[in-house]
Amino acid sequence: MASTIENFYKKTTTAGMKEWPRDAVLYQPYEEEQILLAENASCLAVRTYLKMLNLPVALEQRANAEFISPGGKRTKLPVLRVENFIYAEFDHIVAFVLENFNKSLHELLPPEEKDLMRSSICLAEHIFTNAEQYVSWMDPEVRDTVTKKRNGCVFPFPLNYVQNWRKEGAVKRQLRMADHLNVSLDKMIEEVDKLCQNLSDQLGDKQYFFGNNPTELDALVFGHLYSIFTMKLPNNVLALTIHKYSNLNQFCLNIDQTYFTAKEKGKGMK
Repeated sequence: MASTIENFYKKTTTAGMKEWPRDAVLYQPYEEEQILLAENASCLAVRTYLKMLNLPVALEQRANAEFISPGGKRTKLPVLRVENFIYAEFDHIVAFVLENFNKSLHELLPPEEKDLMRSSICLAEHIFTNAEQYVSWMDPEVRDTVTKKRNGCVFPFPLNYVQNWRKEGAVKRQLRMADHLNVSLDKMIEEVDKLCQNLSDQLGDKQYFFGNNPTELDALVFGHLYSIFTMKLPNNVLALTIHKYSNLNQFCLNIDQTYFTAKEKGKGMK
């Protein structure tokens, strides 16, 4: 009964949503002082995806962005508000835009390439996010000198300690479910390296993974790679790992220069 009411509400409220509204808002944590590596990657991936579709959205940075999220499997961010709807995380936002506005980046791909794109997105999201969470919370130096300071900076004492305890516990549960809680850092980096090798081979000398036009995979991979490249951490093993692949470096530079202005991004790739 509840699902029937929900489906009816969804159909009636989206009936008039033929055009992308001018007042769409994307919420994320404060970029300079608060946002963590995995969260930044997810937020940047969604921002890039919307820019590739030429869908304007107002970016609002809020200390409580995570807590206005309807939920999600990984970071719960960013949060997109369109009319009466609130969605969070890359895959849910992509599905919402396709279902309600019939807009996507992969419509011209043949069926076999669409299947490859979807499987590549799932694999990249899984491996990159786990690695980002692992380095942020399981590496003692990164956790104590960067992660906890950024995550707790917007909360007063002693709430900052409570929020760090809560967040660390949530991340560890995610890593445990993914069988990555008790693996070594070397094993985690090995997975990232193998993924980057596959992505590098798939990209080759093309501008994007499937030719001259970007897809959702390009937006997602850019979000993760660029965030890893530009987030300053005392242990930069992830950045060193992906830096070996010159075409992935150039791929990030191309998207950064094509879709983002200097004002929008205060830090750039070197």
